[in-house]
Amino acid sequence: MLLVVGCLLGLTLIGGVAIAQRSSGGHSAAVEPGNVAASPMEQTSPLPVDPPAKPTPSGGASASSGTKPVTVPVSGPGTFTTAKASGKVVGTGGPLRRYQVQVEDGSGVSAEQAADDIQTILSDPRSWAAHGKGRFQLVTGNADVTIKIATPRNTDKLCASVGDTGGELNCEVAGGVIVNLKRWVTGSPQYDGPPAEYRHLIINHEIGHLIGYHRHMACPGAGKLAPVMMQQIKGLDGCKSNAWPFTASGTFVSGPSVP
Repeated sequence: MLLVVGCLLGLTLIGGVAIAQRSSGGHSAAVEPGNVAASPMEQTSPLPVDPPAKPTPSGGASASSGTKPVTVPVSGPGTFTTAKASGKVVGTGGPLRRYQVQVEDGSGVSAEQAADDIQTILSDPRSWAAHGKGRFQLVTGNADVTIKIATPRNTDKLCASVGDTGGELNCEVAGGVIVNLKRWVTGSPQYDGPPAEYRHLIINHEIGHLIGYHRHMACPGAGKLAPVMMQQIKGLDGCKSNAWPFTASGTFVSGPSVP
């Protein structure tokens, strides 16, 4: 989802990874913010609920929040504010990845709040970090990974080297994760929960790509939990939506590998 162009994905939390073709698990060059052409901020009317036209990358979904439509900027200046926030190392094992969180200017999202949300996600006992898959630390500089929250149009530009996000999806690129503002704010119609919970799926999916889960997974069976590495925005195939790689009891939620 979730640059990795993954099924959803992806906590504004951590930033960065590389993958050439999300489907093949290759790696691509990092996309720098300076490569994003500046454009005036545009406001959309209430976002329609429709599936992504080309769900090549990682997850995202469109729509409105609750009964009140949400207005999200379609594009912005392509400049980002880095969260002035730092935290302790979380995780029980694996390589340490220092990440910083950046939010596109004019998006209406606080960089500090986004960083706090992502740190909370990575610190959860159901997360990758809690099960020895890696250690993570929120920093303001000298980061190994950059997690950017960008407007849909600039997400497409930043993710172009790894796939077509179609204004709907998130991705993982060399050195970071790109989170589509639309997905961060409105969530996904495929996810049974509020947009705030869908953010967990975004972050966990894209971080999963970052730590080595390059292939997507499919539903393991009707009524079972969907793997976090499944492109849930494209449909659940009988599974129950799920935003975490592990259950509360520590069981890894897996499924058949998608070629």
